[in-house]
Amino acid sequence: MLRGHKEIDQKRSDLAVNVYSGVLYKALDYPALSASAKKRADKSILIFSAAYGVLRPVDLISTYKFKPQAKLWKGALEQALDNLSDELVVDARSSTYQSMWLPNPEFTVAIRVFTLVGGKKKVITHMSKKMRGEVARFLLSQRSMPKTPIELFKVLKKEFTCSLVSASTKESWYIDVIAK
Repeated sequence: MLRGHKEIDQKRSDLAVNVYSGVLYKALDYPALSASAKKRADKSILIFSAAYGVLRPVDLISTYKFKPQAKLWKGALEQALDNLSDELVVDARSSTYQSMWLPNPEFTVAIRVFTLVGGKKKVITHMSKKMRGEVARFLLSQRSMPKTPIELFKVLKKEFTCSLVSASTKESWYIDVIAK
């Protein structure tokens, strides 16, 4: 917890997945997930928090209101998440949180969301969070989680109009999803 931030409500604690209420979490709809999907979510979802660093959905936290400070968290999160360097990471973070931790690009697939305007991809911002929540929900509904970017793409293209962009030495893989 960050010291000196009075915006944290010490009197009220709840599960992390309930504290966050943005469009991504609404699209994820954690309470309505099946028991097996919740178990997968609890094991595989990492929530990047401006106040607490990285959380699991079932971690108890107090409510708060302030912006992330990437410089403050970067070193601590690199150490804490070092063990994920060779696991597939489906990155649904908004750009605000992406600088807090840089996962191994070889095993990372960032979800980008577009709309088609005149046959060309156009970036969308706020509603991209909703689509990333829908992607997370769909993945959690699968019997097993993909292990590679190509497996992930094969699973997602069953439900979404999307394309796979290969990783480079500095950039992660991307799956570009066309919003419905």
